[in-house]
Amino acid sequence: MKPIDTVGLEKAIDQIFRIADRFGLDPIPIHFEIVPPSIMYEFGAYGLPGRFSHWTHGRAYQQTKTMYDYGLSKIYELVINTDPCYAFLMEGNSMVQNKLVVAHVVGHSDFFKNNAYFARTNRKMLESVSLNADRIRKYEFQHGRLEVEQFLDAVLSIQEHVDPQPEMREKALAAQEARRHAPPMPKSTPYDDLWRLDKTESRPPDTNTTVRKIPEEPDKDLLKFIAEHAPNLDQWQRDIIEIVRSEMLYFVPQMQTKIMNEGWAAYWHMRIMRELDLTDAEYLEFSELHSSVLAPSKQSLNPYLVGMKMYEEIERRWNNPTEEERRELGRLPGQGRAKIFEIRETENDASFIRNYLTQDLIDDLDLYIYKVEGDEWKIVEKDANKIRDMIVTSMNNFGCPYIVVEDGDYKGSRELYLKHMYEDQEIDIDYAEKTLRCVYQLWQRPVHLETVLNGKGIVLTFDGEKNSKRVL
Repeated sequence: MKPIDTVGLEKAIDQIFRIADRFGLDPIPIHFEIVPPSIMYEFGAYGLPGRFSHWTHGRAYQQTKTMYDYGLSKIYELVINTDPCYAFLMEGNSMVQNKLVVAHVVGHSDFFKNNAYFARTNRKMLESVSLNADRIRKYEFQHGRLEVEQFLDAVLSIQEHVDPQPEMREKALAAQEARRHAPPMPKSTPYDDLWRLDKTESRPPDTNTTVRKIPEEPDKDLLKFIAEHAPNLDQWQRDIIEIVRSEMLYFVPQMQTKIMNEGWAAYWHMRIMRELDLTDAEYLEFSELHSSVLAPSKQSLNPYLVGMKMYEEIERRWNNPTEEERRELGRLPGQGRAKIFEIRETENDASFIRNYLTQDLIDDLDLYIYKVEGDEWKIVEKDANKIRDMIVTSMNNFGCPYIVVEDGDYKGSRELYLKHMYEDQEIDIDYAEKTLRCVYQLWQRPVHLETVLNGKGIVLTFDGEKNSKRVL
């Protein structure tokens, strides 16, 4: 293996940062490390260096490492949203590959720093996950590795069911509670009390006390609700749920902005690389690598390709507004670059696709909806509105079923009643029944899930012994 020219790489990194600054990018400072493939794939599988051990992480590592060993895939870059950002370059990368990776990482770091959905993320997450892993190792020593692993299995089965904006929900509930107990509005005229004799002070005080429903409003944060209200959990179990929840909340913005983030990084690595003084051979190598990154897929959206193409079309449209756009929207020519910086700051994937995926882009990217008809896969839809709606719907709750806690004291016996907020996408019933068993392990009372199957409302139940299903 040819040794890396670290001096040349340092000069290239410095040049890339100067070019990025000239373009107006504002990244978090980045610390680069060169690591062997085994370390790169370990970090990729765990999501963060130093994270707690679990067999699902080992499985992900084995899958990605095997793909690399057989030459089927390769991780070129890995960057962590911290301050400073940590980025890893793989041993064996050529100088051109490393330059492209550095330029790509600069785009990611700028996105991390400036996108609104990352504003509340923990920038010291590396330290946090290390402390979390230490606590879990302590629990394994105290309670046995098998018991802790089985409990983690149950928690990880519902790890996506968190609420990334609990503060907004709690503020809304607090405002609602304040309105409920607010004093009467002051009288505006001397005669107002005459019209309210049956509604105000003459009415005897209400002494009726009602039992509050738990939760008072449907609660999206299933992990938090179980950690706070599960009747029989030990403190170490509640702590593990909070660990998984806090780490999941860290990853949520990345799940919400995959297309925007990767598209932004691809958009800028291409422009930064064009500014470098590359030889013909180096430019050919870059072009081949760039093309492979943006290669379209027949099975799914390539976020690098879709995101970059969308930014480019937005920039073109805002640079060259039509007469109608100038007249009715007040757009001025040459505003494209400012517009994509504004979008980078305020949008997530769902709003990005909903607002800016046009019919021209759909035609250019050859996007379509296909399904099985008979024995064949057939293209059934190329209309922009329907394709856009399908993509946005698939992003709801970052691709996971939207499930809320409806009642934590169902039937007055501490049973847990969950509700699937159905939006024309049925859940996998077999998977749901297995997951209910995991939720039962946490709640330790019968668990119910209301959903829709074949157009009918049903309730799935696991009572600790068997699964059952009833039609509403």
